[in-house]
Amino acid sequence: MRRRVRRGSAVCFPKRVYLIIQNIDNEQVTYQDSNTREMKYLCAAVARAVAFTPEGVFNLGAAASGAALRLPLRDFMKFTDLDLNADILDALDDLGYEVPTPIQQQAIPPALEGRDVLGTAQTGTGKTAAFVLPILELLSREPIDSKRPIRTLILTPTRELAIQIDESIRDYGKYVDVKRALIFGGVGQQPQVDALRRGSEMVVATPGRLLDLMQQGHVDLRDLSWFVLDEADRMLDMGFINDVRKVIAKLPRKRQTMFFSATMPFEVLRLSDDLLIDPVRVSVDPVSSTAETIMQQAFFVDTNSKRDLLAHLLKDREEIKSVLVFTRTKHGADRVSNDLERRGIPALAIHGNKSQNARQAALTSFKKGKTRVLVATDIAARGIDIDDLTHVVNMDIPDVAETYVHRIGRTGRAGASGAAFSFIDREEYGNWQAVLKLINVEVPADRDHPFPSVLSSADSFAMVSKGASGGGGPRRPTRPQGRRR
Repeated sequence: MRRRVRRGSAVCFPKRVYLIIQNIDNEQVTYQDSNTREMKYLCAAVARAVAFTPEGVFNLGAAASGAALRLPLRDFMKFTDLDLNADILDALDDLGYEVPTPIQQQAIPPALEGRDVLGTAQTGTGKTAAFVLPILELLSREPIDSKRPIRTLILTPTRELAIQIDESIRDYGKYVDVKRALIFGGVGQQPQVDALRRGSEMVVATPGRLLDLMQQGHVDLRDLSWFVLDEADRMLDMGFINDVRKVIAKLPRKRQTMFFSATMPFEVLRLSDDLLIDPVRVSVDPVSSTAETIMQQAFFVDTNSKRDLLAHLLKDREEIKSVLVFTRTKHGADRVSNDLERRGIPALAIHGNKSQNARQAALTSFKKGKTRVLVATDIAARGIDIDDLTHVVNMDIPDVAETYVHRIGRTGRAGASGAAFSFIDREEYGNWQAVLKLINVEVPADRDHPFPSVLSSADSFAMVSKGASGGGGPRRPTRPQGRRR
């Protein structure tokens, strides 16, 4: 029978390997044979672990107190190895989830121990489950309060992301008796107020509407135990920092806090220092990295020819099944989508000026495959989670290089392949250089498209930096059932 992975207990690997475990305190080195099923789980006391197989040596990662955990255990761990009750495991099984992503493997165990967590992971790595699953588990261990007070607050920057987190709570907690509420602006507040009055133990909210309801006396956070700030860097970029601090000022001092962010700039680190107590820092990729599963390509083109180039690619390349196109402005998004419609290419735009109903209708049409092209401003960069998205197109190169990472992270998710095309005009060369410096990846340029920039032959190719190339499970052990069924 497979054993659970817990600190100090055994972990069973699928093949014969040997571990060298070096202890920080006494530098004692011990060797363990996996066939004896006595291999130790890597924890904060382990300084170095290297596994030997008949094929060679590979690094399992290092974990030192106060350092970021980088433990690529994807091949060895399953959700059944985590301390999650059978109700949650059944829900994950219904979704076809067997193997947790690296950020989930690293964040869930300390979160279940009640530790504060500071997580850095690029988009599409499973950050939502990394905080929703342990909170559902911890909440399910407690008796039900008939008043259903707010026990968890998840703060997120956009309406789209709030909706998707709420959907994840619904899916992961389908067999757990937990009430939830979704709070965001752009729609009437009464249904949200009614949900809060009925009792909601898990609340997902955007800062503006949440503060409005708090000021009206509809939100009581005195019983809060878990606080999550998701996409913290985006929250800062969108100017929500003051609203976030106002919300935090109303939270109980005794709570568990989790930060998750795609990037970790200085401002986010400073905010985390104010809020987190002795956090476990987890990270699975270098800050501002792009997924290796995404094929990136540059197109040097004059501004007036960008829409012609987009239409040409959509008609010429059959492999572009679904594409998310990013523009800098709301007007630009409407102009691109209208131009594609005139050319007979189904397209819709989504941005802040659209009503919530119009945005949801556009997303639904796109997800169902009725619309081939969705054109969006950066407000949607963090809030859109679409299965099987094959391509992302940057009609404009963003002024902030990190935004490029968020944009193209919509494709190539969960190990799937994807492609990102970037249209670069003369005025955007500087922005493109900043992107290349940030991601440290060699991005090839398409020399053969029919709308080349007048500078594409020489100057544009000099802009391409040299960098690293990128471009039914096992039977579940018997477990105690959750109390909320």
